[in-house]
Amino acid sequence: MSKNMMSKNKTSGASVSRRGFLRNAVKGSAAAAAAACTTVVAAPPEANALQRPPKPLPPDAVGLLYDSTLCIGCKACVTACKEVNHMPPDVGAAQQGWNAGGGDKPIYDSPVELSAKTLNVIKAYSHGTGATKDAAENGFAFIKRQCLHCADPSCVSVCPVSAMTKDAKTGIVNHDPSACIGCRYCVLSCPFGVPKYDYNDAFGEIKKCQLCKQQLAKNELPGCADVCPTGATLFGRTEDLKAEAKRRTALKVGEYTHYPRGDIAGKVGGPRSGHEKLVEAAYQTHIYGEKELGGTQCLAVSAVPFDKLNLPTNVPENGYPTLSEGIQHTLYAGMIAPATVFAGLAYLAHRNTKNHTDE
Repeated sequence: MSKNMMSKNKTSGASVSRRGFLRNAVKGSAAAAAAACTTVVAAPPEANALQRPPKPLPPDAVGLLYDSTLCIGCKACVTACKEVNHMPPDVGAAQQGWNAGGGDKPIYDSPVELSAKTLNVIKAYSHGTGATKDAAENGFAFIKRQCLHCADPSCVSVCPVSAMTKDAKTGIVNHDPSACIGCRYCVLSCPFGVPKYDYNDAFGEIKKCQLCKQQLAKNELPGCADVCPTGATLFGRTEDLKAEAKRRTALKVGEYTHYPRGDIAGKVGGPRSGHEKLVEAAYQTHIYGEKELGGTQCLAVSAVPFDKLNLPTNVPENGYPTLSEGIQHTLYAGMIAPATVFAGLAYLAHRNTKNHTDE
């Protein structure tokens, strides 16, 4: 750089050094970030100016209603899920001692949690003596775990390549393994811990329930709802299932009521006969999935509080993407922030090129 140029840069009040530009850029970015964070923290979630509106469910969204009081823990739904989705047996480390197979010994499918081999699982709650079904004290209960197909799913929001998508008509959250790059952002973002990555395979894939969409395409029920002998897992339009859930949670102990099976509308998979049953345990008024994180298409009712069934209950009523995407959209609105950074970089490049030319 020439001495004249150096002197001009040092003495001119309008000149900007590289260090000065970077310092001011960092200060500006920090101030903007601080302002954004202050807004996020100070305002209540429902009034946060940075939140985008929550996404509603499609009118014809479909899902499941799981009634814990009807579940008998037979795990027929787990077996059917494996069959229709061609999933292998799942044997955890704790079962290896008696269930390793070999020789003439078979391997028994014995999943205890969702995994890359298990898309649907029945888990048991037990307390004290475990003598009474559907009792929180000295009782036991069952809970079904699978993808809840959120109205505003975090996994779809964070996926950088749109491998996770939400069907515009059915609302089913799909995963496309051919588009997936294995970043596992969906695994980390799901508040329900549903998507699982197959770490035992060199070419592992994300696995999750897709509501047996291949069965629905043939007008057949999802495997779990198809085989459930008590109607504990019921398929249908989410709005119809929500109405059924509200009907059940209003029932009183000692009442007889009708419990449908299969598809609540009797269309998918053909009509199924339901059954009359005495309400033996008081339902919780809480319908799980009605409000959690913006609502889910798969709902659950139970006589035991859902926090005891290990479902997250301390979650907001808006999905996390309403805030994360709101902040992103604010920062990138009009592309002002990226344009400012680009202009600064262009200025530095231009100045350095000019200085080299002068030399």
